[in-house]
Amino acid sequence: MQGYILNYNRSREEDLIVTILTRNEIKTLYRFYGARHSVINIGYKLDFEEDIGIKVSINRLKETIHLGYDWLRDNNKLYHYQEFIKLLNRHLKDIVEIEPFYIDLLDDISIKLSHQSPKRLLIESYLKLLEYEGRLYVDFTCLICENKIDTQDVVLLRAFSHAHFDCVNKYKFNTQKIQNLFKSKNSFELDDSDIDKIWYVLLEGL
Repeated sequence: MQGYILNYNRSREEDLIVTILTRNEIKTLYRFYGARHSVINIGYKLDFEEDIGIKVSINRLKETIHLGYDWLRDNNKLYHYQEFIKLLNRHLKDIVEIEPFYIDLLDDISIKLSHQSPKRLLIESYLKLLEYEGRLYVDFTCLICENKIDTQDVVLLRAFSHAHFDCVNKYKFNTQKIQNLFKSKNSFELDDSDIDKIWYVLLEGL
């Protein structure tokens, strides 16, 4: 079985409780420190086995193999990727059964991170997540005054909802470029300064 580590917490001594996103389920497993294991870190992809116990409340993680990518040695890419994984973990909190979309999204990110800007890729991936969950609104309406946004500039709020700059005095973006971004899921029209600002909005939560 394969999956991505969303989170881990230390139990007694060096034992860990590990949360893993698999194709159809988010698993919470116990890893004994003394067992044969690979490095456990947020966002790492594992091939593993699940030891199903009868008399225990949590199954055991065993026979782990870390499925690495070359970009893991790039501290900048790893940092932004792990920030995204932490947000995803909070977003999926308390969910057990899950659709394959989420692991497919992480597989796509893991492949593309070798040759793409981490912020741009993760912003574009987040837009795909919003669209899949039915939360990507391309008909721009102000969250505050509920009127259509027909101004040159637009403000992005948490979960990439929209507002007039006159209603919310925050970072503003060119409305047409943001609409194109939402439709194409491609950030090529935006400069690095805009990408940095959109990244800060993403960090507010998925």
